[in-house]
Amino acid sequence: MLDKNHQDDKKYQMLIEEGEALIMCSDKSMRIGITMLDMDTGENLLHIPSCASPPFGLLCLRNQFLVASQINKHGSVGGGSIFVWPLNKPQPPLVNYTVEPIGPLSSTKDGIYLVGGALSGNAYIWNVTSGKLLKTWCAHSKSINHTLFSDDNSFLISSSEDGMICVWLMISLLDDEEIGRSTSLLHCLSGHTSSITGLLTTPYNCSSILISSSLDGTCKVWDFVTGSVMQTQVYHVAITSSALHLGESLLFYGTQNGTIIVHKLGVSLEESPSIITTSYPPKLNGHNGAITSLTTSQTCLISASEDCVICIWNVINGEIIRRFNHQKGKITNLVVVQRLSVLSTSKHKRVSNQYVVSLLDKFPQSVNSSSGNTTPLSLRRLHNEKQTCTDLQSTGLLRQNMSDSQKAQMRMSMDMQMKMETSIRNLLWATEMTKHVMAMNSQLQLQLLNLMQQRLIYPNIIHSKKTSRKKPKIQSLLHEEENHKP
Repeated sequence: MLDKNHQDDKKYQMLIEEGEALIMCSDKSMRIGITMLDMDTGENLLHIPSCASPPFGLLCLRNQFLVASQINKHGSVGGGSIFVWPLNKPQPPLVNYTVEPIGPLSSTKDGIYLVGGALSGNAYIWNVTSGKLLKTWCAHSKSINHTLFSDDNSFLISSSEDGMICVWLMISLLDDEEIGRSTSLLHCLSGHTSSITGLLTTPYNCSSILISSSLDGTCKVWDFVTGSVMQTQVYHVAITSSALHLGESLLFYGTQNGTIIVHKLGVSLEESPSIITTSYPPKLNGHNGAITSLTTSQTCLISASEDCVICIWNVINGEIIRRFNHQKGKITNLVVVQRLSVLSTSKHKRVSNQYVVSLLDKFPQSVNSSSGNTTPLSLRRLHNEKQTCTDLQSTGLLRQNMSDSQKAQMRMSMDMQMKMETSIRNLLWATEMTKHVMAMNSQLQLQLLNLMQQRLIYPNIIHSKKTSRKKPKIQSLLHEEENHKP
């Protein structure tokens, strides 16, 4: 049987063979641009000039296209844009100009839908393949600083600088007839008192777990389907970033003082809401400035700090594998992609159903039923919370002139809405049943343990003289944390 150290070496060797690349960028200067490094050798694989993205403003679509939001801070008309680059061949970016500055970006796993959060609190949804702007709405009263899709892409989660988290139904957001904010909003999760610095979802426990971190020094675990908080972790330092390693079920929190807090992910649905205050949490030390970004790969944790250093950590023993200096500026975004993504398309087989990215619409479009042409919609709803009487009258006239096909489409949307509501009810029922079954299981385990203790009157105690192998660093830290608890 392979020992633990050999298994750890095997995991790391798998990472080397598969080959991953690290993409990083800053938000300070357009001259810094985007840099791609080989995580194994540190070799510079690609450099894209003229890019400066805010936190969570950089992502990769299906390992083929790199997307970055650009906020022009000095005298720009319109305020911002979204750049798209193909990773497998060098060419100028596809530049998409937006109505207002866009900060955080997120996409569905299939790369079809792209969501952008604006500094004004408005949110935008595009169909990436067609370029159509599907929906715009006022999502928050403050600047949006993070957006995220649930694991099954059924929900969109957004957060703002005031600590508010909103959960939206995607089926309602994509419905052309649903224009109100309340019809798409499932929950408003209020519990943080300062800006949100991280949102994480996991397929753990019926795909309804949300982990949020904030500058107020707390991290909360939510059931975002029911809107309830399951756990609150309290630390005595501002949390600036967060990352989750599913393979080891470990949570990593970057802090203002440069340390990285390690927390074991273990939340059960049947547990009542709890507050955990840790005076001596397990920490990783390797930076001299505030942590600005965290991400994970298959076996590694990657961290960036204000000290302009990028560290790659082994998540098993908590040791630094590799360290890179990036003296050009503070890193605000870290993205891990497959190293083969930067190779030329000539080295890969061509796919008949090729994934394409179209130019994104600046304005939402509506289809004229008489001519079939598309015309821009008014954007007054983005800046006014109430519709004017003219808007309501125009909406009434349009609905009176709807064709039979539009009515059928409306009925189809209503049917989809009913199915979604039924699905949510079923999910809530399944969650309650899971809690009940897990509670029964805990009771049965307790009864079995009591029975074994009663029958084992004369236990045999065997002392092993073999020396135990030294625990990995992170596991030892977690063990020390348990000993410090009252």
